[in-house]
Amino acid sequence: MAHSAKNVARPATLDAAQAARVLSEVRSATLAGQRAPVAPRPVIEASWERMLRSGVDPDHDFRADLLGRDEIERRRRDTPLRHVLPVLREGLLSVADVAQHIMVVADADGRVLWREGCSSVLRKADGLGFELGADWGEAVVGTNGIGTPAVTRRPVQVFASEHFVRSHASWTCTGAPVTDPRDGRLIGVVDVSGPLETMHPATLAWVEAVAKLAEARLREVHLTSLERLRAVAAPLLAKLGGRALAVDKDGWTAAVTGMPYVDRVALPASPSPGRRLLPALGPCALEPLPGGWLIRTVDAPAPSHLTRIALDVAHPRRWSVTVSGDTGSWTHELSPRHAELLYLLAVHRAGRTASALAADMFGDRARTVTVRAEMSRVRRYLGAFLEHRPYRFCESAEVEVLLPADPRDLLPHSLAPGVVRVRGASVTGRFRQRTSEQVDGFQVVPRPEA
Repeated sequence: MAHSAKNVARPATLDAAQAARVLSEVRSATLAGQRAPVAPRPVIEASWERMLRSGVDPDHDFRADLLGRDEIERRRRDTPLRHVLPVLREGLLSVADVAQHIMVVADADGRVLWREGCSSVLRKADGLGFELGADWGEAVVGTNGIGTPAVTRRPVQVFASEHFVRSHASWTCTGAPVTDPRDGRLIGVVDVSGPLETMHPATLAWVEAVAKLAEARLREVHLTSLERLRAVAAPLLAKLGGRALAVDKDGWTAAVTGMPYVDRVALPASPSPGRRLLPALGPCALEPLPGGWLIRTVDAPAPSHLTRIALDVAHPRRWSVTVSGDTGSWTHELSPRHAELLYLLAVHRAGRTASALAADMFGDRARTVTVRAEMSRVRRYLGAFLEHRPYRFCESAEVEVLLPADPRDLLPHSLAPGVVRVRGASVTGRFRQRTSEQVDGFQVVPRPEA
């Protein structure tokens, strides 16, 4: 895409009409591969590049089918976002209505689940297909205030012709991701949108602050649920001998006996009563509790070897690690930071020191304390398969990485230098993993030489 040596256009420094005209010229020139009067903002330029690679048509408004009412209600019941609607309404709606904006709440798939605010703006949103049940993922409707924050994992304001699809140029939207404070998983995006003339430079900070309040509310909800589980489990644990703990349905610990406290235990994707091998604890017996599980360790030999560790970073917004062995398999969904860490360990099978990982993650070899803290969290669910000094996967493991079709789409949220180098190398045709090969869509990373 064409670049200019001039400063990046910043709508907040210009009046709305002038900014819209400038951005229209920038968009037209950039998408045509010509020299733009000013360069688009980096977050917008990166999104436009993703849209061009994925084939989104910038000149035609494509709309996916709307979800039916029953499916919308099901998603509303299932999403943790239902717990924070009062926070979002209190923080956004009163101001949004006066400022002729609307508040939109979408789930992690980009589907609009709630939409409230100024009635005249709601009618204009209908004309753009910004309706309940609509899919506003970036790969469907291009650069926008719901899909782009979901990919980049940071608040984004999209003004006028910064929207990739031409028909959205009369609109401005500002969105912030809402993540699960327990594990960093994306659960949705909150957005404030309206006609372009209603744009205000403070909107970005405002929406981000309310999203953080929503995450704080989710943290309170989780702590309350653990307290309820602890009240049920404490009498049971008091009667048991040996090592045991009570965890919620996601593996977060409510109470323990006979063992050190751990924050979280990695559970199978679909846990059921009976004997199971849990990576952090070994052979265990699982028994259901209201709102969670009672886990008791049992004496049994550990498995002799591990079949495979599969790291899936192919999707732009969801990442996971799956461990498969003789006793079955389990999957753990990864936070953005842990996806970066495990990817870097997977492509450096010989291992990385704390300082090397700090350089890969932050561009600062001195940030070893942060690296060690994050690795400590990773070891809570993957500890049986990781070694340290240096940090690495255990040598008996076969590690595979499921990659996106285009290396430039690798962990698009990531600013880690070690990941950025891979994406940058792909642009110049230099992307090549000399220590790996592609097998059925997987990057198979061999064990280090003995």
